[in-house]
Amino acid sequence: MFEAARSKEGSLDRNKYKFSDFGGVVILQVAKGDDALVSVIALLYDAVQDAVNDKIKMFKTVFEDLSFTLGSLQLLVEEDNEKAQHDISDQIPNEKLEIFRKKLQDGVELVRKSSNLSCWGAYKKYNYKKKLVSLEKSLQTLVDILRRLTMRELGKTWTTVENKETMVQEMTYWNTVPEPPSFTVGLDVPLMEVKTKLLEDSMSVLVLTGPGGCGKTTLATKVCQDPDVIEKFRHNIFFLTLAKRPNLSLILQQLNAHKGCQIPNFEDKVSAVRWLRTFLKEEGQKPLLLILDDVWYGSELFVKKFIIEGESKISNYKILVTSRSELPRFKLPKFGSQYHLNLLNEEDAMILFRNSAFLGDKSSYVPEDLLREILKHCKGLPLAIVVVGRSLCGKPIEIWQETLLKWSRGSSLLDSETDLLFTLQSSLDDLGKENYILQECFIDLASFPEDQAIHVPALIDIWAELYTLDEDVMCIANLYELTTRNLVNLVVRRKVEEGYYGEHFVTQHDMLRSLAIHQTRYDLIGQSKRLNINIRGDDLPKWWTEQKEKPKKTHLLSISTDEAFSTKWPIMQLPKAEVLILNFQTKNYVLPKFVENMHKSLKVLIVTNYGSVPAELSNFHLLGSLSKLERIRLHRVSVPSITKKPTHLKSLQKISFFMCNISQAFSKGAIPILHALPNLVEMNIDYCNALVELQEDICYLVHLKKLSVTNCHKLSALPKGIGKLFNLEVLRLRSCTDLVELPGSIGNLKKLNLLDISHCFSVKELPEEIGELGNLRLLNMRDCSRVQELPESFLKLEELREGDM
Repeated sequence: MFEAARSKEGSLDRNKYKFSDFGGVVILQVAKGDDALVSVIALLYDAVQDAVNDKIKMFKTVFEDLSFTLGSLQLLVEEDNEKAQHDISDQIPNEKLEIFRKKLQDGVELVRKSSNLSCWGAYKKYNYKKKLVSLEKSLQTLVDILRRLTMRELGKTWTTVENKETMVQEMTYWNTVPEPPSFTVGLDVPLMEVKTKLLEDSMSVLVLTGPGGCGKTTLATKVCQDPDVIEKFRHNIFFLTLAKRPNLSLILQQLNAHKGCQIPNFEDKVSAVRWLRTFLKEEGQKPLLLILDDVWYGSELFVKKFIIEGESKISNYKILVTSRSELPRFKLPKFGSQYHLNLLNEEDAMILFRNSAFLGDKSSYVPEDLLREILKHCKGLPLAIVVVGRSLCGKPIEIWQETLLKWSRGSSLLDSETDLLFTLQSSLDDLGKENYILQECFIDLASFPEDQAIHVPALIDIWAELYTLDEDVMCIANLYELTTRNLVNLVVRRKVEEGYYGEHFVTQHDMLRSLAIHQTRYDLIGQSKRLNINIRGDDLPKWWTEQKEKPKKTHLLSISTDEAFSTKWPIMQLPKAEVLILNFQTKNYVLPKFVENMHKSLKVLIVTNYGSVPAELSNFHLLGSLSKLERIRLHRVSVPSITKKPTHLKSLQKISFFMCNISQAFSKGAIPILHALPNLVEMNIDYCNALVELQEDICYLVHLKKLSVTNCHKLSALPKGIGKLFNLEVLRLRSCTDLVELPGSIGNLKKLNLLDISHCFSVKELPEEIGELGNLRLLNMRDCSRVQELPESFLKLEELREGDM
């Protein structure tokens, strides 16, 4: 390889550099005026080699990649090369060369600092790894530029068959199918299913999706080596890694190397795409399989360049795409289907873990229960299993026990495994700065307890206030985007009409939840946007009990307690908190008194009982001091009377009850309900099974625009005065199976445009007054099987555009 001999003064003596042959590819000379570039390459190579020789495990893979790339770069700048004499100073502007020099100089210091990070936190390790990878990519860019210039020059002179064959031999490594890991599990069924789809005549493009580290590339390489696939496609299998910013010119060079032809000079992208189409048509005369690996979200149009449609479509041409994202079909309408690669089951996960942790060493012994407890933290993700297994391989059992102890006390697997963090973090980084709100939405999911489905309406309330996403569809669009990128799972438990999200829930893989938590773990208390507090028993954080830290900048506060919590709440000052999320498991829950200190900032309150039985909620009257509070969402609690103690929620616009007991909530009290909720515009009551009837007092909430009473199976009657809600625009009563009739006063709801009584099995007829709903545009009566005929007044509904009978 490369050795730098130094003079007595310590400066580099370029004439004493030694270069070994690097696969026979020695192709370019740098002008003598570029000594500074060569010198800094030597310095960087020395630093990398020192790191490799010191066997630093933390960044082992990155250092090896850097060493490989620097080796390629050194060969490209060798001075005594008889094959080519080319001065790149005429081809690359001096200012660009200077940028490369500066990056290389910074890289020397970066490598040295990275070699001394042994005791630093995972977050800093991740940042340094990210910088090292960026450095390697910059070096690779320089290699690619020099290689293209060289190949272009050599293409003008190498015209003999002998030279062409040599050139092909030197370039074939560009198109080599990567070798899969020597040991894999859990891929037999996916391999069979993916192979079957690819061999179908009707299938042209298959997208293999799954989160980072689940084994997509490994499966793709196994597909390429499958005997049935080889029998059909033979040597016409191309494996191309696109990565985040694919370079069409380099990819075409890889394809062209397969043919052994002179690399063409493309004047523009149009001519490059034209050449690609010609190549595919020619190669497609025989069965052709193209693997496009590691396609990132946003590269759909790039992939589309490889798809040939219409009359020119090639019958035996197949494309297998691997991607962390579910690529949008509206951009690639001809995609055949998508195959989601699942995580490993418990049995396969254990087999992989044993192989990674013991590497065939039968003398190593770790108790089975310890193995299983550690494996639980890997959550079936192959990358996590391999990384953890190798990190513990050969370690004393005390290290295994210490690792589990740290994790059980709240430490994350990502805190210690930088490689795993880097892989998962790249999915989040791919969202880009332009999608910073999307990143914030992802991190917000960590405010809810682990392994619990998150009710989408709760997220709508949070995001509407934090990010001014005042339309529900904007929040849902963000969830669909995160789902597309395999960062969350959006689950719809029952098919509902468009615009209703009460049956929508979000789930998330625990490793991705850890990634969300990791984004704020190293922020100073009180200096970050979010503060998530998890309390076990009565063990409160020291900073809180000792009042050493004062959270001044927190906008979202989440506090989760378990069934053993009984401590009184300490004081907390949160002058900027806009969202408060309280998660608990006890039978009785007292709202913390410190909410009064949020009187100038709090806009959203979400209280959720995750215990096994409904809980009694007290101190509700404290909310009367919150002058900015606009949204309240309560889950599985018994709600005390809002009017019994004077509670003026003058800014409240939306209140939601999910699986709550609200029989006392609107009973007559010290003040009229309109005084307690003077500006309420939306009320949602869902799965409140104890609800038999709505109190008449609700009809005095004259500012209501949306009233949703759904899945309340014991509700038998609506208040007769419901017609007093003259501003009501949406009335949902879906799945209230005991509801017998609609009151005649409903005809007074002149602004009503949506009425949903779907699955109200007990309703036998509609009132004659329904014809007075002049603005009604949508009527959903699905599964109202007892309604045999409609009143004559129904013909008056001229605005009715949609109906589901």
